Amino acid sequence: MSAALDPSWPGSPAYVVLRLREGVVERVVALGELDEVRPWASVSKMAVAMAVGVEIDWNDHEFAETVGPRGASLANLLSHSSGLGLEEGDPVVPVGTKRIYSNYGVDHAVGAIVGEGSAAKWLENRVFRPLGLSSSSLVDRPASGVEGSTNDLATLAEAWLRPDGLTRETRDQIIRPYLAELNGIVPGFGRFTPCPWGLGPEVRGEKQHWMGDWPSASFGHFGQSGALMLMNVDEGVGVVATSTEPFGPWAVKLWPEWTSAARVLALTS
Repeated sequence: MSAALDPSWPGSPAYVVLRLREGVVERVVALGELDEVRPWASVSKMAVAMAVGVEIDWNDHEFAETVGPRGASLANLLSHSSGLGLEEGDPVVPVGTKRIYSNYGVDHAVGAIVGEGSAAKWLENRVFRPLGLSSSSLVDRPASGVEGSTNDLATLAEAWLRPDGLTRETRDQIIRPYLAELNGIVPGFGRFTPCPWGLGPEVRGEKQHWMGDWPSASFGHFGQSGALMLMNVDEGVGVVATSTEPFGPWAVKLWPEWTSAARVLALTS
């Protein structure tokens, strides 16, 4: 690993640091087994969010449409404000009152869009094929079931930064906090008041956690596989990583400083 980033990440991480200059995304640093296919876990939600954005751009769906239980909108489901629990059958609260991280809600949103169709084909047609993510596929549930290379994950991050595949207006709507005042819990990092979230991506806000000292408008996601994606549009920087070591206490300790160092590396390149 680069001396510019903390080398204490366990296992065999792979990562790419990105910088957007005049419409061109440069890979400032790219190290590790970048072509090895690895699970993205909940970083899969970044692919889902982009695919939903394509539906919005095509006028096939609207974020405000009611698609979930008890009147929850597509926006509620994607932003974890639907009131649904983590999984189907978990306790629920009224819609729009609390930020409850819900894999079930994201899966429900995808199901409402694809109907009897295949979620894997939907992601392939809306995101993977258009962006050239040749090693990526959905092998399990939409909320956490994408597997792909670190190179593909970096290409997806580039598409969020520039943006590619989405109109800028839709991209910006997705990465803005939705019901920004809601309190909630970021799994693995604890409770935050408030706990801002976009329509799929987490938004940093004032949280002190894995996003380190990135600006408040920074957005992205991490997964239980040890993967992460973090970007800031205003600064034009981003970082992605995958890991052979699942998320754990090591990540809670390492990531805040590691992502902060990655931002500095991008900005000073």
